Amino acid sequence: MYVLNRLEELIAAYLSLLDNVATFLLTFALVYAIGRYVVLPLVSAALDYRDTERTLQRGLERVVAFGVIAAAIVVGLSIAGLSFVLDRAAILVAALTVALGFAAQNVVGNFVSGAFIVTDPSFNIGDWIRWSDQEGIIEDISFRSTRVRTLDNETITVPNSELTANAVTNAVLNDRLRLTFPIAVSYDADLDAVTRILTDAAVDHPDILADPQPTARIAALDDAVQVVASFWIADPDRSTYARVRSEYAREIVDRLEREGIDLAAATPQALEQSAAAGPRSAIHARTDDTDSGTDE
Repeated sequence: MYVLNRLEELIAAYLSLLDNVATFLLTFALVYAIGRYVVLPLVSAALDYRDTERTLQRGLERVVAFGVIAAAIVVGLSIAGLSFVLDRAAILVAALTVALGFAAQNVVGNFVSGAFIVTDPSFNIGDWIRWSDQEGIIEDISFRSTRVRTLDNETITVPNSELTANAVTNAVLNDRLRLTFPIAVSYDADLDAVTRILTDAAVDHPDILADPQPTARIAALDDAVQVVASFWIADPDRSTYARVRSEYAREIVDRLEREGIDLAAATPQALEQSAAAGPRSAIHARTDDTDSGTDE
């Protein structure tokens, strides 16, 4: 008789537990569905309405998605009468946090760096950036890493801590970008004609700004005369930058040939200067537009 009573109690306990689990699953599914198909779309619509920057919007949407899951778990356990699991889970999570804090310092560092990057208005999806010896277009920013598409159409997953620990150049942070174009001519060339050709070619190009005015100046006297043209483009991106430089190069070669001016053999210094010419606006320090029209 005692054994039969114990068996009935055991069966009742298991049935009660199954009922609690079923209640938890149903509640979890209901709360998650409300969050996934009602709350998240409303949050996205509100962010779109406020014209929130795309990078920050994605970060906030991820946070809300995690919040929906956490809320579904908490509500499900509470309604199912399993709230004691939360108390034990809190102790377990605290212990795991301490252990993981030592074992996964890099992961934690990347997460913290990701939080700073996601909320940084000067670091956005679609930006063309350069860091260390790499460059590319930002495709996605998560709390752990940033995905960058290189100019060779390769994808690099960069730990966020690497980007926050190094200097990063953002070529499209401002609304315009200065391009410099160095050439070398012989000492017997008409330098006035050379500077005129360089500036006129920039003025005549439809994508080169007239203000600040394009300039051309003698930069160095080496084996040849080094002349550098400087001009600005608006709303810069990587494709526009490459296209304008290429079209400008073709144009000045044609104009120099028509004037009978030969380009001198490039010296190592000129090659180094040409390779270094490029975007110069840093991600954490905006270009001072008040100096844009000065003799740079």
